[in-house]
Amino acid sequence: MTTPQTRHHPVVSRDRWLAERQALLDREKALTRLGDEVSAARRALPWVQLAQDYRFDTVEGPRGLSELFQGRRQLLVQHFMFGPGWEQGCKSCSFMTDHLDGMAIHLAHRDIALLLVSSAPLAEIERFRQRMGWRLPWVSSQGSDFNRDFQVSFTAKELARGEVFYNYGWSSFPLTEAPGISVFCRDDSGQLFHSYSTYGRGLEVMMGAYGLMDLTPQGRGEDELDFRMAWVRHHDRYEDAPAAACCSSTAPA
Repeated sequence: MTTPQTRHHPVVSRDRWLAERQALLDREKALTRLGDEVSAARRALPWVQLAQDYRFDTVEGPRGLSELFQGRRQLLVQHFMFGPGWEQGCKSCSFMTDHLDGMAIHLAHRDIALLLVSSAPLAEIERFRQRMGWRLPWVSSQGSDFNRDFQVSFTAKELARGEVFYNYGWSSFPLTEAPGISVFCRDDSGQLFHSYSTYGRGLEVMMGAYGLMDLTPQGRGEDELDFRMAWVRHHDRYEDAPAAACCSSTAPA
């Protein structure tokens, strides 16, 4: 991994830095405006009415999807990779969930409920949730078609074929479970609708730590890893982070 310790970075005068920073700001503003346009197009997508009220196992007992909105009209679901019999939940999905507990109260005041869904049995989910210290509601979709209908669970037969339908296309996938985010809405009459789902790098919207890494000279530091996010650990499995030496630089230009 290339780090600030091995990259000789130019050091310039404040005036030159300011000129380059202003040029970058123009590009950042253009990206922000494009992001606003894409967000507007996302909100304008048509909805699909759900043909069934999916059933889930919850700590309060069996519940339908319509009962999981916590009194709100919008429900944001994290499809968390955790299959039956797994020793623990996915590390990358856990990295996502680590960001969510503090968001829940703010989203609730914008009429949005947060929910985690996995195909593992509820007892296995609860054991892992308590280990990780998360407070968000997390339910089991075991026995329902929910995960398959939203393309985040696959059968061994499908994997053996070499391709599954994921992220809106056919591709190979190594596991029976996949990550995703789905958004559902409920109207005043109680009808349920699917408004949006995203997969792949679309999930970075839940990974605020990445945005902060992107501000630093070292960035995400993933270019030389075997796969993106190979560095991630469950938050209770990290070793103490070592202190780093001072960054290298070249003389002012």
